[in-house]
Amino acid sequence: MATVQISRIQNRQGLSENLPQLAGGEFGWSIDTRELYIGNGTLENGAPVIGNTQILTQYSDIINLTDTYTYKGEEAGYVVKTGELTGQPITRKLQHKLDDFASVRDFGATGDGSTDDTLAINRALYELFSREENTQVRRSLFFPAGTYLITDTILIPPFAKLVGEGQNSSTIKLNSLSAPYVARTTDSLQQTGSNIGTESAITPANIEISSMSFETVKNNDIFLVESVEQMHFDSVGFKGPLQTSDLTVASVDVSCVRTNGTAASIPRNVIFDKCSFSNMTYAFNLDEQCQGWTVSNSKFETLYNGIVLGNAPVDGGPKGFRATHNLFNEIYSSAIVYDNVTTCSTAYNIFLSDCGNQFGSSPQVEVIEFGSDNNISIGDMFERNDAQSLVYPRIETGTTTSIAVDNTEQFKLGNYVRKTGVQATLTDNTSTKTTVFELDSNDVNAWSMDYTIRRGTAVRHGKLVATNRAVDATDSGTQVIYSDDYLEDAVTGVVLSVEHIVDDTYALQYTSGSLGTDATLTYSIAQLG
Repeated sequence: MATVQISRIQNRQGLSENLPQLAGGEFGWSIDTRELYIGNGTLENGAPVIGNTQILTQYSDIINLTDTYTYKGEEAGYVVKTGELTGQPITRKLQHKLDDFASVRDFGATGDGSTDDTLAINRALYELFSREENTQVRRSLFFPAGTYLITDTILIPPFAKLVGEGQNSSTIKLNSLSAPYVARTTDSLQQTGSNIGTESAITPANIEISSMSFETVKNNDIFLVESVEQMHFDSVGFKGPLQTSDLTVASVDVSCVRTNGTAASIPRNVIFDKCSFSNMTYAFNLDEQCQGWTVSNSKFETLYNGIVLGNAPVDGGPKGFRATHNLFNEIYSSAIVYDNVTTCSTAYNIFLSDCGNQFGSSPQVEVIEFGSDNNISIGDMFERNDAQSLVYPRIETGTTTSIAVDNTEQFKLGNYVRKTGVQATLTDNTSTKTTVFELDSNDVNAWSMDYTIRRGTAVRHGKLVATNRAVDATDSGTQVIYSDDYLEDAVTGVVLSVEHIVDDTYALQYTSGSLGTDATLTYSIAQLG
């Protein structure tokens, strides 16, 4: 370097590669890197080491200058001991410390809602989880709050862990019809479909996604869970573009979640917890074989159907699917349809009154429908009342042997239904036939009622058997076939009858004599659909 004398301060300037050992107090300016150095001086003069010390400027590599890091935990009120011996703390390179954490923005994603972040996100996933099998390379990929616009599918390889700052804060949004999905699972080479596992790639496994959302503004499916073993979605949102006006028919076949796999690579043990599914035709529309899926503590809203399994099953379709502790709201048709599948369950879900109402005020279809044997609903709760459920049941098991126990006094085993513990007041001195309950012959072909009538001290116990069928084949008659056999220890003054009301509707009715007191009817009904 050339020597320049300014006052009594000596300076050198030149290229960084030509920086010599500077004299004590001498400055050296690297023109090409715009870095400033000062000579340390000699050991005799008290310098700890011989060499040059870099002076910080806006162009300094601070990480390399501050090369070591030691955890102190000073907020605890003392300095934490990190080494085996006091006074010998563990030190790490600062670069290694910072590399413990990976942000998608480190790879060029912006999250500004307008820049195309597709390549940056897929590059981050490849570099962290696909390029090297060494587990030390893998880092949780953080998505700071923002909207990450994409134009192609995000490819999520094995062992990936994606973490955002909340469902309403970190969003990956697809704005392209050319991509079939917002995101999908892949093997370690980011291969999909029939190529999964080829070229010695690791098949999808052990994937975690939390606190973020996947959204499409076009009519795309959102997430394809393909050939994965063990996957966990926690607090993840799945949102589409459809409104209630778009969901009166299922002509737009789009789903928040679909699955795909092979007999050798069945999607297993996939868990959705504290998630939300909205503004799509289906939340789940699964035909391919999958095993041991669970969706819990989640919200389903503004959908044509919530969960549809096995409409056209492949390799047996889903098995062991569990829907538990969820909320269903504003579902046009049935909230849950377990069609040609077995060993699937629903439990302790809440279905608000606008499920199965076709976005209207009254029921139009059942809330839950079982189309095959060996499924179960237990502890599910419905806002649909008893009168409405007589026309469109809360749970339809048809002729299957699937079991349903809802939030009424009713138990269903296939097409056998048992309703127990029901009471009604039979008013004194009622000469006009008055309805206790109604049944629809389209849903109930035959039924029997075990009952007890108490009126004062008089007790009557009996069994009434009826077939909900008019006398003539045109269903235009006014009588049905029924019998009422009973014993009573005193006169109760009650006459029970089964009457054809209108169309396919039949009613249990009563008249009562004037005995000065009302009667109480307690009954249990067994019926066949």
